[in-house]
Amino acid sequence: MIAKRPFLLSTVAAALCVASGMARADALQDIAKNGVVRVGVFMDYPPFGALGPDLKAQGYDIDLANLLAKELKVKPELVQITGDNRIPMLTSKKVDVLVSVGKSPEREKVIDFAQAYAPYYLAVFAGKGTAIKSSADLAGKTLAVARGTLEDTTISKEAPASATIRRFDEPNGAISAFVSGQAQALVVGNDVGATIMVKHPKLSMEQKYQLFSSPSHLAVNKGETALKNRLDEFLAKIKADGSLNALSVKWLKAPLPKDL
Repeated sequence: MIAKRPFLLSTVAAALCVASGMARADALQDIAKNGVVRVGVFMDYPPFGALGPDLKAQGYDIDLANLLAKELKVKPELVQITGDNRIPMLTSKKVDVLVSVGKSPEREKVIDFAQAYAPYYLAVFAGKGTAIKSSADLAGKTLAVARGTLEDTTISKEAPASATIRRFDEPNGAISAFVSGQAQALVVGNDVGATIMVKHPKLSMEQKYQLFSSPSHLAVNKGETALKNRLDEFLAKIKADGSLNALSVKWLKAPLPKDL
């Protein structure tokens, strides 16, 4: 047993060295070394990410990933993610950066967040000729909403008693009711609202006012401080030069909120 202890100790020491080396791994340096930044993006989440008519990825997040790669002077590699696998994809180091992540105390225990880069919020949408500036203006109007969603619970608390809230089992039902004129206003996320504007330009639809807000962030693995700081610098730069606002106008059909 005594003869084997040096081997055992050396094995443990080697394992500790490997673990220490892993702990010191720097994702930003790896990105520069590999010449590629792997960005986890949704491909079924328009207008943030989707396949266009030419089957090429397009959207707010796609344009942002390309801007980031240009800033880092590397090539972008778009990695398709889902709501369920995105954080495991990051923590298992299959991607370097995640997009469209809402910040929460639970997630902050697992991953680190850069600045917010895109607005995500619930809003009331209606035609340009419909006078709505606040919840008080919903009095006497018919609203369409998906039953049991955050949109439903939020507008149910805010709408005046004289407002008629038509609830549908699926979001598409609420959208169809609004598009067909069965409701004067629609309560959906800003991303859905922007998509409807593009698909139905004759509606002359516009965002009336904002409800619940939970902006989208870029996220990196826990402890990747250098990469997080570099992302913050990048976002500050494209906010200052107007590039990020241009993405918002292009894809979300509205300028960036002043408090983003």
